[in-house]
Amino acid sequence: MLIWLILIPVIAAALIGLAKAPGRLTALVSAAITLILGLGAVFCPHCGQCCCEPSALQFTVDPAVLPLAKVMLLLTVIVTFAAILGLKAPDKDAERSWSISALLLSTGAMGAFMSDNIIAFYGFHELALIPTFVMIGCYGRGDRRTISWTATIYLGLASMVLLAGLLLLCGEMHCYEFSTMAKAVRAGMMPEHTCLIGGLLLLGFGTLVSLFPFHSWAAPAYASAPTPIAMLHAGVLKKFGLYGLFTLAFIFTGGKLGEIFGGWNNILLVLLLGNVLWVGIVTIAQKRLDDMLGNSSVMHMGYLFLAFAVVVAGCGPVATEMAVKGAALLMLAHGLTIAMLFLLTGQIESQTRTLEMDAMGGLAQKLPWLGFLFGLAGLASIGLPLLANFPGEFTVFYSCFVDWHPGTEGCCALANWLGGLGPVQLTLVFALWGLVISAVYMLRAFRTIFNGDVSRASGRATKLCCLDTAAAIVLALAIVLFGILPYIVSNLVPTIGA
Repeated sequence: MLIWLILIPVIAAALIGLAKAPGRLTALVSAAITLILGLGAVFCPHCGQCCCEPSALQFTVDPAVLPLAKVMLLLTVIVTFAAILGLKAPDKDAERSWSISALLLSTGAMGAFMSDNIIAFYGFHELALIPTFVMIGCYGRGDRRTISWTATIYLGLASMVLLAGLLLLCGEMHCYEFSTMAKAVRAGMMPEHTCLIGGLLLLGFGTLVSLFPFHSWAAPAYASAPTPIAMLHAGVLKKFGLYGLFTLAFIFTGGKLGEIFGGWNNILLVLLLGNVLWVGIVTIAQKRLDDMLGNSSVMHMGYLFLAFAVVVAGCGPVATEMAVKGAALLMLAHGLTIAMLFLLTGQIESQTRTLEMDAMGGLAQKLPWLGFLFGLAGLASIGLPLLANFPGEFTVFYSCFVDWHPGTEGCCALANWLGGLGPVQLTLVFALWGLVISAVYMLRAFRTIFNGDVSRASGRATKLCCLDTAAAIVLALAIVLFGILPYIVSNLVPTIGA
């Protein structure tokens, strides 16, 4: 089953590119099949391993090897289906290019999330980056070539740093599979240059996830990319770095994880505040909807890095379990939410011919369903209860304090003055202001675009087609489902060290 999740999109892309098959229809059939197979792989209890021999390329959703693989596979198949269902290209040639690129990006993401072999894990991610650069350069908004080259340079350099860290880790552990490495760690083997490896991995993975201050490539790239590419990159592929970090957290459990990343944890806490506060303020200042959403996506990565910092700090077994499960929920929720917001942004642009928020107004009077769906996604992004982001964010925040005892982690006068808060707890105090910032820019955007009198741009709007609405409803249903029943996701993630 799992091998077909990789082959079906590749076959569909080949049919579209070489056999001139209908672009959107072929891609949609492929996405529907992979959605069904993906749901089976995630929720079928009899789904074990499926691998190619020899072990140079191995796919698995065994939670003992890749604990977040099922969650990320679930995210990938849902967002891929919605992105292709709502695909609306300007012409037939663009439709074929967009369809092929979306399929290849999805293939790379699924291959990376299911690969036990570290080289295959890295290679699939690089495959997924190629259509992103091409689509931005050929079909992007604004100064697309400059944006495409900037993203290429940033991510290319980050990938080289990451590759150096992975090769150094594999070389010192004498293995190239996550599963074999986990067994070696259980037997007491550890790499020699732990601090160097941790720094390289954190810098490489962090830049791919847009960790402050290596984030400036991300927002323009998401804003410029065609809608399905923005949905898949910001919603799915961006989680690759966090997925890699949390996978290593399962392999190097407890104090062994601290040996690798512990020396960098306080620096990480400072940088993630840059994501939440600095990028949050930048997001408030944006005038275009696509730029606002791009920066918003970068901002929310800070909360996921906070969950990783809790795990590295070794705050306690309950805190560690809650941080990992909260991060899994939040990665899924953020992917669904930002994908839905970019999907609706593409529909707004096609209706009004602009993304300048001040040029719009009263759009809800013309397209009430669009206003309702955008409002739902916006409230989910803010963290409204009963929507998917809330249980993820709440669990991550609670994990910072659940195993904390006053004074045990005090490290500075300010921390002691605040009741003996440790670095993690002190970081959370400041990071919580990100919730206020999110509410400010998202509610202001909704008010500006959908409320008030109908502007000239909004007056151009006509009725949405059924496929446009259906694509957004697929994501909306998932956001509501995982908000009401978050245990569906958390049960897919095992406990670290179990």
